Amino acid sequence: MSFTEIKTDVTTFTKGKLVVKIFTTREEMGKEAASNVSETIQQLQKEKGEINMIFAAAPSQSDFMKELVGDERIKWEEINAFHMDEYIGLEKEAPQGFGNFLRDRIFAKVPFKSVHYINGLADDPAAECERYADLLRKYPVDIVCLGIGENGHIAFNDPPVADFNDPKLVKVVELEQSCRQQQVNDNCFAEIGQVPLMAYTLTIPALMKANHMFCIVPTRLKAEAVRNTIHAPISEECPATILRTKKDAVLYLDVESASRLE
Repeated sequence: MSFTEIKTDVTTFTKGKLVVKIFTTREEMGKEAASNVSETIQQLQKEKGEINMIFAAAPSQSDFMKELVGDERIKWEEINAFHMDEYIGLEKEAPQGFGNFLRDRIFAKVPFKSVHYINGLADDPAAECERYADLLRKYPVDIVCLGIGENGHIAFNDPPVADFNDPKLVKVVELEQSCRQQQVNDNCFAEIGQVPLMAYTLTIPALMKANHMFCIVPTRLKAEAVRNTIHAPISEECPATILRTKKDAVLYLDVESASRLE
């Protein structure tokens, strides 16, 4: 059966250790992802109290975040929040800044215990990487909520710089052309010349340290990346393939992003 012919509301299968869920609409996808994340937060808070979460900043996460911030069962005051990447050199209040994106959609909407921002205007990028890495060591990650880029990246680990065995937790990277074009496709920038060339990113090992990973990927623009994530060999050529090796990882798709699955 092709996935475009699915008649039920949700189809679930596994690939390696990765659980894949396909929904009829991105709204249904967002609601289910938020519900599953909320349940995991509540369970972890019962077990250990304070927890640590990393969020992705992208339009693909908007449906999920809208649902999550409205969940009154979550004890936000027991969550330390992080984000996974940031442009270098944007103006402090630029709406495209990932910290600003998350501040407007979730960080300032609920009472987190703490929110830790990457400083895209830091004078010493190497020192900023180490500062943020030290925070990640102090607050070991429990949950990562992420997406997948059109070139298969997770965070800003584009294929040329992705390293499944990266010794660093945070690093400075040069953004691939296709990654920069995605920011235009997402209507974050008017044209590619406005997209920064460099950025900070949490590395793949930093993300994979999480006990739970929830990956939310809607729209047809991501269909090729999703196909590669599920069907391509596990390698840095499609960084998101590493998710197939992760226990307690779930990939949420709508029918458009799943349209090229075999």
